[in-house]
Amino acid sequence: MNRQVRTRIFSRLQKADPEPTTELGYATPFELLIAVILSAQATDVSVNQATKKLYKVANTPKKIIQLRLTGLKKYIKTIGLYNTKAKNIIATCKILLKAHDGQVPDNRKDLEALPGVGRKTANVILNTAFGQPTIAVDTHIFRVSNRTGLATGKTPLEVEKRLLRLVPEEFRQHCHHWLILHGRYVCKARKPECPDCLIADLCEYKQKTTS
Repeated sequence: MNRQVRTRIFSRLQKADPEPTTELGYATPFELLIAVILSAQATDVSVNQATKKLYKVANTPKKIIQLRLTGLKKYIKTIGLYNTKAKNIIATCKILLKAHDGQVPDNRKDLEALPGVGRKTANVILNTAFGQPTIAVDTHIFRVSNRTGLATGKTPLEVEKRLLRLVPEEFRQHCHHWLILHGRYVCKARKPECPDCLIADLCEYKQKTTS
């Protein structure tokens, strides 16, 4: 796939959704951070259901810590791996208060030093909360990038690096959200909905569906 085709693909995605964003509910960088930590191996819907109640009583590092581990678990027990996530969130809140005045850092090094925050989570925070042109490669983006030919790679990191190199600069800021939403609702894992895909004629997938 060449630059001209990639430009046409993202131009269409941009026209269809000029300002894409996460489907996780949040009002502050801290709320987004907690939501993203909780979203690992969980749906955005399940996370939103939990955080909607949680944030009404605790939406700052100090308030989360005051809930203590048992209190926090009551709000997130419907989410997968909630025991581990609760421990990571409490530990993260303590670090934010001690090292960052309770604020979410806006750089990769400090974000990845937080418990429960890996490269993908850091990329989401940097992009969505701080407007940096990072690309968080989750299962949807990994699949769409390889399937369409946008950016092929054997690992999420390979795909991320290729996307950062190959996606035209004017589309890099929103690339992450366009691809994740496309993968979630159109280019699905089991059966992509090619007849309803707005970039089907530009996609290099050889086994396109017809119904």
